[in-house]
Amino acid sequence: MNVLLVRPDPGNERFGLGPFFRAEPLGLEYVAAALRARGVESTVVDERFGQGLASWIRRVRPRVVGISNIHALEFDRVLETARTVKRLSPETFVLVGGHAAAAYPGPLEAPEVDAVSLDDGEEIAPALVEALEKGRPLTGVEGLRLHVGGSEWTTTPPLSRRTPLDAVPLPARDLVERYRKRYQCLLFRPIWVVETARGCPFRCSFCSVWSLYGRSFRERSIGAVVDDFAAAGPHVFVVDDLFWNHPARSLELAKALKARGVRKRWMLVQSRTDLVSRHPELLEAWRDLAQDFDVFFGLEAATDKGLASVTKDLSVKETVAACELARSLRYGVTGNFLVDPAWDEHDFEELWEFVATHKLQRAGYTILTPLPGTELFRQLSSVLDGQPWFKYDMHHVLWEPKLGARRFFELYAETWRRSILNTSGEKSLLDWLRQVRPSYFPALTRLLLRTQRMMKAGAYMAEHEEGIRAKEIQPLPDRALSA
Repeated sequence: MNVLLVRPDPGNERFGLGPFFRAEPLGLEYVAAALRARGVESTVVDERFGQGLASWIRRVRPRVVGISNIHALEFDRVLETARTVKRLSPETFVLVGGHAAAAYPGPLEAPEVDAVSLDDGEEIAPALVEALEKGRPLTGVEGLRLHVGGSEWTTTPPLSRRTPLDAVPLPARDLVERYRKRYQCLLFRPIWVVETARGCPFRCSFCSVWSLYGRSFRERSIGAVVDDFAAAGPHVFVVDDLFWNHPARSLELAKALKARGVRKRWMLVQSRTDLVSRHPELLEAWRDLAQDFDVFFGLEAATDKGLASVTKDLSVKETVAACELARSLRYGVTGNFLVDPAWDEHDFEELWEFVATHKLQRAGYTILTPLPGTELFRQLSSVLDGQPWFKYDMHHVLWEPKLGARRFFELYAETWRRSILNTSGEKSLLDWLRQVRPSYFPALTRLLLRTQRMMKAGAYMAEHEEGIRAKEIQPLPDRALSA
C-alpha cells in the first residue's frame, strides 16, 4: 500500500515570522516511522519547496494521502490540497491530522476529506492503513472523525490510552533529506527538529495544547532522546512546548548527552520563566551543550494584570529574573508578547517601557487571537462566526479594537518598529549580514525585507478593510471583555 504524506504550503506569510521558521514536518516523519515499523513505506512531500502535488500523485499512486494541518490558518489550504488529491485520484483515501485538525475538526468536514485524526497520528494512521488494507470497518479505528457518506460524519471511540512516546520509532528523517538545506530557524540553516516531550500541564487561556492533551505531559526515555540528538545535525530546534519541565529528568538528560559527546553549534528550546528562575542549575547543566544557545519564553505581558488575564500563572518578577539569569549564563533570550485589541494607548506605552527597560528587543508581538480549541474561542464564537481562517495568523484582528482599527494598527506597527527586526533602527541590514556566511546574504536580505511590512500600519489596514469575510467585523461584547 502506497502512502503519501503532505505538508501543505500555508499560503499566508504576509505578516509574522513564518519565513524565519521553516522547520521540517516532524509529525509526518513520526507517522512515516510508525508506518515503516509495520512494513508500510511512505513518501513525504513538503509543498513549501519543490514540485507540486500533482506530479507526486502520479508518481506515487497513493492509496492513502495524509495531510498535515498544524495551524487553524491552514484550514482552507488543507481543503484545497484534499480537493486536488480527489480530483487527480478519486479513490485515494484522504486523512487530515495535526494539532489544529485534532483540536477543532469541524471546518474539515467536507466532501473531499475521508477522515480526521483526533489524536496522535503515529498511532492512528498505522491502524487506519491496516484496516484499509485488510478490508476491516473503519469505525473500529480509534481516534477518528470519520466521513460515512454524504454529509454524515461519526466519531469513533477515543484512543484507549495515551500513546507512550517511546512506542514510536525515531522520526524517518531520511524522507525529507531532499529538503534539508531549505529548513531554517532564525539565522540558522539547515536545522533539525527534536521532540523530547509532548503536552503541557499549565492552562493558558490562549493555548489549545493543554486542552487537547488534557494537561498531560509525556516524555521520551533518556536513551531515545540521546539517540535522536546524536542523529541530528549541528543546528537543533527542540519543539517541546515546555522544555525542562521535570528538573531531575532534565539534569539526567544533560548528563547523558555529555557522556555521548553530543554538542551542537546552535540550539533553541522553549520554556517558562518561572521554571527557569526557580532552577538555575538547569541552565548551568545545559549551557555547554551548544556553542550558541537560545531560550524562547512565552513572555505574553508586561504586567501581572496582563499575565493573569491570560491565566499564565506566573509573575512579571519571574520574567525579569529568568531573563537576567539566562543572560548571565550566556543564553540568547527571545520570546513573544501578546497584544490585546482591548488595549488603550497606555497599555502600548507600558509594553514599550518594559521592553526598553529589560532589553527585550529580540521579542516578537502577536495579536491575542482566540484559537480554535481554546476556551477563549468558545466564549467568542458568536463574534468570530464568519471570519476567514487566514486571519487566525495572530497578525489580524477578528473584532473591532477598542481604539479603532486604524489607531490600533498604528501602535501595533510602532511596537514592531521598536524591535530588533527594524532595519532602520538600531540594527541595520548590514549588522544582520555580518552575523551570517556570505552564501546566506541573499536569503537573509529577502527575509528581512519581508518583515519590514509588519512595521507599516497601512499594510494591516489594507487587509482589514478588504478582508474576505462573511460578515462585517463586530465590536467585542462587554461581557467578553470582562472575561
